[in-house]
Amino acid sequence: MKVLICDDERLIREVIKEYLQREGYTTYEAENGLEAINIVQKENIDFIIMDIMMPKMDGYQTIKEIKKEKEIPVLMLSARAEEYDKLLGFDLGIDDYMTKPFSPKELIARIKAITKRQEKPEKCYQFAGLVLDDIAHEVTIDNQKIDLTPKEYELLKYLIENKNIALSREQLLTNIWGYDFYGDDRTVDTHIKTLRNNLGKYRDLIVTIRKVGYKFEYKE
Repeated sequence: MKVLICDDERLIREVIKEYLQREGYTTYEAENGLEAINIVQKENIDFIIMDIMMPKMDGYQTIKEIKKEKEIPVLMLSARAEEYDKLLGFDLGIDDYMTKPFSPKELIARIKAITKRQEKPEKCYQFAGLVLDDIAHEVTIDNQKIDLTPKEYELLKYLIENKNIALSREQLLTNIWGYDFYGDDRTVDTHIKTLRNNLGKYRDLIVTIRKVGYKFEYKE
């Protein structure tokens, strides 16, 4: 897979490149938006990691120009953590948003999760006796169907699709309830609580990450 790293900080590009190449990815580098657009026009790029604040052309304008021609998955990586910046990125069609400083290992995990959803979406997920069948749109425990509300089902599916990745409450609100939802963190916490109750003996697969949010944790 060909990954374009667009960031005006050379050290950050080098760190990301090192981790990507360990995973077998081919990497390309750009230090501004104009360079990124030029590379996308010449190479068959599969994934883009995009900074916001760069000289000549910022990340937002770059994404906007690229998506006029090609649909490429984008993870925005920026020091700007304001809600406005994240929502603007999602409005432009990005797939995920991480703030600096960041964990390179988590970055790789998020890239894998995004590309997995994009390239080969799964229809059935099984974790011991817990099964989410997205074709039948049902969840079973030891072959017994459990009743979930639509939001509980979406929440469980999203957690599973991002297995072993810590997801903030804000991410869950944005992806499950929508970008224009005006609820608060308690909305997520309440649904997690009822979802855990419904999962019974598998409730502990949903792990609380202190001061962050939640993740679905399952080791093969």
